[in-house]
Amino acid sequence: MSASSTGRVTLVGAGPGDPELLTLKAVRAIQAASVILVDDLVGDGVLAHARPDARITYVGKRGGCKSTPQATIEQLMLQAARAGENVVRLKGGDPFIFGRGGEEVESLRRAGIEPEVISGITAGLAGLTSLGAPLTHREHAQGVVFVTGHPQKDGPGIDWARLAASARDLRLTLVIYMGISSAARIQAGLLTALPADTPVAVIERASLPAQRQCITRLGELLTELHHSGLGSPAVVVVGDVVRGVAAVHQQPTQLAIA
Repeated sequence: MSASSTGRVTLVGAGPGDPELLTLKAVRAIQAASVILVDDLVGDGVLAHARPDARITYVGKRGGCKSTPQATIEQLMLQAARAGENVVRLKGGDPFIFGRGGEEVESLRRAGIEPEVISGITAGLAGLTSLGAPLTHREHAQGVVFVTGHPQKDGPGIDWARLAASARDLRLTLVIYMGISSAARIQAGLLTALPADTPVAVIERASLPAQRQCITRLGELLTELHHSGLGSPAVVVVGDVVRGVAAVHQQPTQLAIA
């Protein structure tokens, strides 16, 4: 097949869910697509930008749920591109932050297709921003770490005690994706180096009308998750930047800036 007959593939970050948080570039790519492969966490409003004749295929991947194998997703992209289609791989958040976008780009390049990647707002940023709090602050945090809480099938996984020590010594905000099911292990590891009264925010379905959140302390995280009923998809933000949010949002656990 000649290069001229091959279609194009664009990995598009759909953001955390609110369609108004899409970039203009993302909207234009969605509007131009003839084939759209959609992640599970992409909001319905985002697809309102698709053209009427676009072929939309849902290829969701959620922990604990039936998922489309990654190899199948990559094959679908390749088949459509080789058929001359304008393919958009629509991914929740940002394609390159826990979205397996790197793997998909590598697969396409091995097949001789150079994709375009359009960034999206990641849930770890949108979640705390929705509460009016920053991830970094000159007086409270000089950096931020995005980390997955999902258990590793191969390898040791995250050393939470070591990460907690780094967060304490370097004054870092921790943003944990996919950590609800492993909250007990994460809490135990972080408590080896961080004080029990370290403030924590948990934000479920960030930016969507159904968003819920709780503000608590690290030592009370499991109890608060049980009482609030919060679940996936959610991000957990740990650090001093969370102080003061409770007073604004009238959360059960009151935190005041020291």
